[in-house]
Amino acid sequence: MDDSEPFTVDTVLAPVDGSDESETAIEYAVAVADRYDASVHALFVLGRGVVHGMASGGVDESSVATGTQDFFDDVATVADEADVPLVTSVDDGFSQTRKTKHPGNVVLDTADEIDADFIVLPREPVSNTESAEVLEKVAEYVLAYASQPVLSV
Repeated sequence: MDDSEPFTVDTVLAPVDGSDESETAIEYAVAVADRYDASVHALFVLGRGVVHGMASGGVDESSVATGTQDFFDDVATVADEADVPLVTSVDDGFSQTRKTKHPGNVVLDTADEIDADFIVLPREPVSNTESAEVLEKVAEYVLAYASQPVLSV
């Protein structure tokens, strides 16, 4: 007789950056959450250029906020259609003062903070943008170090 507990998921973490690959990851995260009657936490990870640009004044914070919110509005539509609860947050993927802060750590720290049971993230971006590069590095790091199951799409 198997005394192991069944696999349960209460919270699915989906790191995103607004790319097409992120939209695909959200669709998978919502499907996993729907299957396990869980919620999705979409974490928008800001790339190095955006973080440094906002710090130097070269990037308008309000336009970043608007773009992020527009993406979250699309995410909310996907979650609403599946009747899956959604929480969203934004974090800088890089720090000018902490060398140890990078997107992979941000994802794993968030997973621990929200007690995520499962992580869904983009793996192989096809676009050649900085944000895609950020997600690719996140995927490699998270796959290597996450204590939760990870689905890389």
